[in-house]
Amino acid sequence: MGDIKNKKLLIVDDEYEIRNMVDGFLRKEGFGRIYQASSCTEALQVFHTVKPDLAILDIMLPDGDGFSLLSSLRQTSNIPILFLTARGEDEDRLLGLGLGADDYIIKPFLPRELVLRLSAIMRRVYSPPKQEQRPIFQLGNYNIDFESGIVQNDKNEYHLTAKEHALLFKLYENRNRIVTSDALCQAAWGDDYYGYENTLMVHIRRIREKIEANPSKPEYLLTIRGLGYKLMVKEEE
Repeated sequence: MGDIKNKKLLIVDDEYEIRNMVDGFLRKEGFGRIYQASSCTEALQVFHTVKPDLAILDIMLPDGDGFSLLSSLRQTSNIPILFLTARGEDEDRLLGLGLGADDYIIKPFLPRELVLRLSAIMRRVYSPPKQEQRPIFQLGNYNIDFESGIVQNDKNEYHLTAKEHALLFKLYENRNRIVTSDALCQAAWGDDYYGYENTLMVHIRRIREKIEANPSKPEYLLTIRGLGYKLMVKEEE
């Protein structure tokens, strides 16, 4: 974890007290390279200057919202994003995750929970990869390269987020077999995966948008009602 704690973190919140509180207990946990911003404009300036490795975003900001800020960041970067916000409606949570956020925590929150979730994200994204080569395989007209995390077809190229990569790789390891929702949640969120079932559905939808010609009528990533999901891969593929 030492190298992970040297990563640069960006906290974006318009409340000075919240920013300093989060900054304080993250530093107590060993994170030392922490930057702050109080608005979308300032966040983008800091982002382009220091190039953080993870961002913690509030939704309500004085010159916009965290959703539009996330979309702006995603135009040039695939860094992990964690929402920390008082807006706890399911629609907001699913929108944030649907836009590519890695996690969503509702205020008020337990500092220890934030540290655990942030650390879990950092370990998954930045821990040294295993040495074995990740496979490249075909799904119809789609080429999936796990080494680079890229999905390509004749017209488009899509980058898998860390969560999408973990979920799709778990499905590929168990191709043509049912993978339970619990097993997929554990692969993406670790041992503290309870309560992520709805979040899993959002990420499955985003994966289908990258590997299916018609995400609403999937040919490869199938839902097995009441059990989980199955990735159909022909032997010659």
